[in-house]
Amino acid sequence: MGDLEVRKVKNQMVKKKRWTKDDTELTILALPTFIWYIIFCYLPMFGLIIAFKNYRIFPGKGFLYNLFHSDWVGFDNFEYLFKSNSLWILLRNTILYNFAFIILGIVVPVSLAIMISLLHSKRKSKVYQTAMFFPHFLSWVVVSYFVYAFLSTDKGIINNILQSVGKESINWYMEPKYWPFILIFLYLWKTTGYNTVVYLASITGIDPELYEASVIDGASRRQQAKYITLPSLKPIVLMMFILNVGRIFYSDFGLFYQVTRSVPASLYNVASTIDTFVYSALLSSTPIGMTSAVTFFQSVACCITILLANWIVKKIDKDYAII
Repeated sequence: MGDLEVRKVKNQMVKKKRWTKDDTELTILALPTFIWYIIFCYLPMFGLIIAFKNYRIFPGKGFLYNLFHSDWVGFDNFEYLFKSNSLWILLRNTILYNFAFIILGIVVPVSLAIMISLLHSKRKSKVYQTAMFFPHFLSWVVVSYFVYAFLSTDKGIINNILQSVGKESINWYMEPKYWPFILIFLYLWKTTGYNTVVYLASITGIDPELYEASVIDGASRRQQAKYITLPSLKPIVLMMFILNVGRIFYSDFGLFYQVTRSVPASLYNVASTIDTFVYSALLSSTPIGMTSAVTFFQSVACCITILLANWIVKKIDKDYAII
């Protein structure tokens, strides 16, 4: 009987390993996404070798011919970034802004999601969600015009208010001390709604019986949020944290370049990031190999940080790690 049961189990395992109709349907469903990633994410990685070449354009030749016939320079292109006088400013701004965005991008949306979930009126809840979600659909180009309408020196709304109360107007685009707060505020204004909806979706998935049991035990709203809602949100919070840390060497180009009106010299120390630096270099006569080396450095640094963040989370609780 023992051998017969073993054979039955093996036969069942063999049957499960066979390709089924469901596997075919799921494969066809995933095929467009797979092709998209191959074309737009993996094939362009071939161009990374530009970072190690002195890329030259030969008259009448195509990109591949130019690439293969350009001279290898090793890591010389990376000296463009590491010997730049702006390296410290770029790294400081990129990393510190992202730290602020990551921390506030978790604390503020989670708090708002919990408060909205506690509303008795579903209509008001939908109104608040829609109002907060709307800025997510605006491009930074549009937002930059709104910001200029508020901060313009001569006709700006804020300066008109200041003048009406007898105070001097402020040349906002020449005063760097205000811009860290302006940039952080605008980032939260634009992204909080989307993140709040993500956390609200997680809250709606929590078993209602947990809250009912807590009410019977006499738990207050604050205690329910502390002992039920927050622990239930821990997996999604950690996942969002790891993903955001993985982009800590990147910045929102539209926020830093469009809103500041092309990062003027007066705001360079507080608004310039690695991405705006690369864009400005591409507009200048800087060789493309040097700018490619900067973006290659960004990719490698972000890969290291996301693996490090995942490793730390795995050490704390491996159930919440992504990898």
